Amino acid sequence: MYRRTNKASKIYPKSYTNRNSGRSQQHKDFVAPQEIPELRRVIEITDYDSGEPITHKLELYKSDRIDCYKVLVDRKLWKKRIGWSNILIGIKKALLDLLESERLLLSQP
Repeated sequence: MYRRTNKASKIYPKSYTNRNSGRSQQHKDFVAPQEIPELRRVIEITDYDSGEPITHKLELYKSDRIDCYKVLVDRKLWKKRIGWSNILIGIKKALLDLLESERLLLSQP
């Protein structure tokens, strides 16, 4: 343990009493956090390429982890726990697959 000077020995107990008195003032100004709803985000994708609009709805619900979601696509479970960046990657892959399948259909005689 380090050796304390007389000055530090006198100041040390005062710092604890000052700290505790400051905390009581902070508790008076405390505001309770809001309750976050189960449904966090909704993503709607409307496809106009087929002649008539087709809408897909992605519903992102609270998961057991703070940085993940439970995702329902058109009310069917897609993933039980997935992060935001992986959701965007999944949408990108689905759209690329859709474009590829449309390209194959148009190229057939």
